[in-house]
Amino acid sequence: QVQLVESGGGLVQPGGSLRLSCSASGNIVSINVMGWYRQAPGKQRDLVALMTRGGSTNYADSVKGRFRISRDNAKNTVFLQMNSLKPEDTAVYYCNADGITIPIGTLYDYWGQGTQVTVSS
Repeated sequence: QVQLVESGGGLVQPGGSLRLSCSASGNIVSINVMGWYRQAPGKQRDLVALMTRGGSTNYADSVKGRFRISRDNAKNTVFLQMNSLKPEDTAVYYCNADGITIPIGTLYDYWGQGTQVTVSS
């Protein structure tokens, strides 16, 4: 049994910063990929950034140079540092974990509950 819980969302002015956190709990040995996705009302859920256990990263073009993903593998936690925020960054941000190794096998594609990020003046 694995659960992901996000935190750190809120209301921020354009140009401001937020740091999101997501912690996975359960009988976890390791997690291959952890990432962040976002979804605005009426739109699809899109990748923001991901990081493999080994440190490889992938960012959406719209956030390159502004957002930075990091992980603490020992704590099964992933972070998203968001700087120079724009109104178009407004969305619900979801944490994702894929390739979760547990003592008896591997689990795939788990999601957190989401945290609201609103960028507005």
